[in-house]
Amino acid sequence: MNLADRLAAVPEDAPGDTGARRRPAPGGNDQWTATKRAVRAMVLEEVAPIASDLGPDDLNAAVRSALDLILQREDVTVSPMERRAFVNEVIADTLGYGPLDPLLQDESVTEIMCNGYDEVWVERSGRIEEAGVSFSDESQYRKVIERIVLAVGRRVDESSPMVDARLPDGSRVNAVIPPLAIHGPVLTIRKFAADPLTAMDLIASGTYTSDLVTVLDACVRGRMNILVAGGTGTGKTTNLNVMSSFVPASERIITIEDSAELQLQQRHVVSLEARPANAEGQGEIVIRDLVRNALRMRPDRIIIGECRSAEALDMLQAMNTGHEGSMTTVHANSPRDAMSRLEMMVLMAGFDLPTRVVREQITAAIDVVVQCERLPNGRRLVTSLSEITGLEGEAILMQEVFRFESNGPDDVGHLVPTGLRPAFADRLAAKNIPLPASVFRPSEPAVAPPPRRAVDIPDATTLAARTIGAER
Repeated sequence: MNLADRLAAVPEDAPGDTGARRRPAPGGNDQWTATKRAVRAMVLEEVAPIASDLGPDDLNAAVRSALDLILQREDVTVSPMERRAFVNEVIADTLGYGPLDPLLQDESVTEIMCNGYDEVWVERSGRIEEAGVSFSDESQYRKVIERIVLAVGRRVDESSPMVDARLPDGSRVNAVIPPLAIHGPVLTIRKFAADPLTAMDLIASGTYTSDLVTVLDACVRGRMNILVAGGTGTGKTTNLNVMSSFVPASERIITIEDSAELQLQQRHVVSLEARPANAEGQGEIVIRDLVRNALRMRPDRIIIGECRSAEALDMLQAMNTGHEGSMTTVHANSPRDAMSRLEMMVLMAGFDLPTRVVREQITAAIDVVVQCERLPNGRRLVTSLSEITGLEGEAILMQEVFRFESNGPDDVGHLVPTGLRPAFADRLAAKNIPLPASVFRPSEPAVAPPPRRAVDIPDATTLAARTIGAER
């Protein structure tokens, strides 16, 4: 089929488009867009049979050569700039992820959200904005999704319409296709920095304070069990990464995740990842299975990327049976909510446990709760560090060691000590990890100078009268 026939066969709406989200392509020229789509299909037909046998450089050359031949054969006139852009697009389709490639390379982008082939959004500095790029059609969009999930041995189809995967650089990918996604496939990519953030980076961004880092470092080295709580996109995984950097290099760490995201820098790290069921519904390995298996792998610490279900019970059991210094995250809006969430997830394990028994397990296992939050301006920060102090009746007792304070919407706010000395300070001192008392001491408020006394200044008439009286 020549180019004219292909252009005539291109429908007004892209294949698979429901019409509910139809939007004009960025850039505007529909004829040029249709031409590119037809030429791209012809190039891919030429290159596809040999693509698997070629390296990146040879494949790049093959695409360029095939494109030159097709443009000449079909008598398509393009400017040098358009040709260069078109070559890059076709290579990205063949080797990469199409229009997502420049977004994946953009370090300022932290999240990519594709609501459809022609609707792409990104997050920069905590704020969501349109990306200004789009896929050429639904077919290209679907191929990129399939390429991502196949690379990690997953599949996405009608029998498995929802999948978690990851890119080679560690970025987390979630894809949902019809019938679950009503208006077409939805792709979400959570990017992670090539160089993991450090505690100093978080101090510079205002997420941490130097006093908080001092306390967290001591808690991790002193093998306190830490729970990181917060909503979606508040930086729980980033905080877990940073805190894990305080773990001594001599210890064996086992990480357990649904989709591998953690970027630990120690050498002795074993990473385990859950596995979904296959096409026959067999072979599923859930986080709870991995936690139980990790106990047989001689771990010094266990780090679970996120507790979402019954694995919370196994995690608490591990923390209470010699695997101190373990860490995990949970979705919760406050430290108190985090306790309720843990209790609920333990009950999801299917055991009819009394409430007091569950709460005893929680208070015995968790030492510190770090609460994360994302402010309306996109800023991510730690808003609270709380210590679990025990159980009174059936109530879990907590005390806040650090809290976030702000004087209004125009004040950036800051994390301050509450003035309470935590009970774990004595436990750390017994392990020869002392904490200076100054980190728990709230800063003294600035003392205003005393008001100046008002002085009555006499007018000229009064002053003259006083002078005459004095002379008399």
